[in-house]
Amino acid sequence: LELPGFAVWMFVCLYASVIGYPNGKVREACTSMVPCHGSSPQLSPEHTITVNGTEFKPGDTIEVHLSGPDFEGFFIQARDAEHLDSPAVGSFVLADRRRSQLLTCGRTKNSAVSHTSKVKKKDIKVYWVAPGDAPKHVQFLATVVKKYRIFWVKIPGPIVSQPGVLSPTPPLYATSEAMSTSHPVSYISKPFSASSCGIMKFCIRNPTNCDPGSASCFFLSFQREESSVFIEMSGPSEGYLAFAFSHDQWMGGDDAYLCVNEDHRVHVSTACLKERSHPLLDSENALEDVAWRLADGILQCSFRRSIRLPAYKERFNLDTSYYIFLADGEATDGGLIYKHHRQPLVTDGLYNVTGLPQDIGGSRAPRLIKAHGALMFVAWITTVSIGVIVARFFKPVWSHSFLLGKELWFQVHRMLMLTTVMLTSISFVLPFVYRGGWSQQAGFHPYLGCAVMALTIFQPLMAGFRPSRHAPRRQLFNWFHWSTGTTARILAVVTMFLGMDLPALDLPDPWDTYAMIGFVAWHVGTDVLLEIHSYCLVRKAEVIEDDRVQILQSLTSAEAEGRLFKQIVLTIYVCGNIVFLVAFLIAINQV
Repeated sequence: LELPGFAVWMFVCLYASVIGYPNGKVREACTSMVPCHGSSPQLSPEHTITVNGTEFKPGDTIEVHLSGPDFEGFFIQARDAEHLDSPAVGSFVLADRRRSQLLTCGRTKNSAVSHTSKVKKKDIKVYWVAPGDAPKHVQFLATVVKKYRIFWVKIPGPIVSQPGVLSPTPPLYATSEAMSTSHPVSYISKPFSASSCGIMKFCIRNPTNCDPGSASCFFLSFQREESSVFIEMSGPSEGYLAFAFSHDQWMGGDDAYLCVNEDHRVHVSTACLKERSHPLLDSENALEDVAWRLADGILQCSFRRSIRLPAYKERFNLDTSYYIFLADGEATDGGLIYKHHRQPLVTDGLYNVTGLPQDIGGSRAPRLIKAHGALMFVAWITTVSIGVIVARFFKPVWSHSFLLGKELWFQVHRMLMLTTVMLTSISFVLPFVYRGGWSQQAGFHPYLGCAVMALTIFQPLMAGFRPSRHAPRRQLFNWFHWSTGTTARILAVVTMFLGMDLPALDLPDPWDTYAMIGFVAWHVGTDVLLEIHSYCLVRKAEVIEDDRVQILQSLTSAEAEGRLFKQIVLTIYVCGNIVFLVAFLIAINQV
């Protein structure tokens, strides 16, 4: 009969770790008096319990008064002072039904009192009625919740005794420190050091080899100490830092550890990640020597845990290899955390943090997503752009040059466009392989990507049915060919703009936006320059023909001049595109 009840209590407790108990119906905490808020109790009580008498007889009523600084929730019981783990004794009567309510713990009706809402209060008064089978000594206990993560458990109140019974010697007290589910918390005096990384510590740093004291360094270290591991974590965050051990590179079924900033205090807790949902915070911590520091926008925390924790089924053994996640995000003043605003840092392989010390980095973008972005940049920044310029402006320049039986400009254009089709097709498949299907969190990016892919396939198919040069439908084909290609290029640029800021490939802001704007301006500027030059050449040829003076020599000179100018512009344009491409590829490699 005990096991099912315990299982139910665990389920409700884990569920309550997310939503809390704003209505005060906390019967699940009758035994432990610990609210399932996923953090450790405070150690020094701010609230006191007073009574209007020190003796009682069965049937007597004692006034109990809980007071102190503003608090949201409370839970009051009376227990056998010599056996504080025993069930609640006696029953209560309310003095204010608007702010307090009666609860039944165990088999004793009305044996506890709790709040009715989160409305702040400074004091609560109730009446305790002594039962006929009361123990010799009774002590009042209270759990007080100031905020979601700031609470005290089993604050000791006065001990009342039956007449003629000696007071217990020594006096019995149930202090918050004695009932705490974690060890005392201390303060870190200075930033962590990376000097022992790879020598005595297993370290993860992002960016690679960064200094933990810098304002942009995410740092996580593990140092083995006999049967335990000492863990340090720091990074630029005003909300929370978290890391997790995982059997794969996906969230779900992971062993997580969170350091959350709440009102300039850091609470360290363990949690379990169930798929892509809010972490289920544990009501009990298996962590020791907890310490923290907040300075200059950097959050630091450290703690120690045993390599093996058989009593905690959700905690992984640390002498096994795992993927390691490192995430950061925002948190409310009450300690509730929001979803990380960018992709977590994930190691590129399985690592055993208790094995050989290493100093590694990680990536915030999976390799398949990096490859997806890199191939798309190659296709739509280099091959397409150069292919369009060649087809638009180099027909007259390379009209007398041939390659494999075809005009040179056409062969170059076709080769570049077919390369674009191949790169886009390969890149298009990679996100589906990574996600295992369609992504619901990528906004318009996948929809536009599908449109670009469709146009990319349609364009060469349409080119395969190109009419002959002098056919009546050739003008119609030219218009469709140009409009389809232009639409694809515009959509591709928009899709890349959207993709650069997705969590899976979050390139540095605002650099990525400026660089993409620069590339668009570079391409449009080159296009406009060549259009102006072509127009000037045509006008010059018309003037020469009107004058009828040295027509052949002048036309030849104009053509030579135009050919040289276009070749210079094309060379500069290709070099510029390569610069943009290299910049984007470097940025992708660094995320």
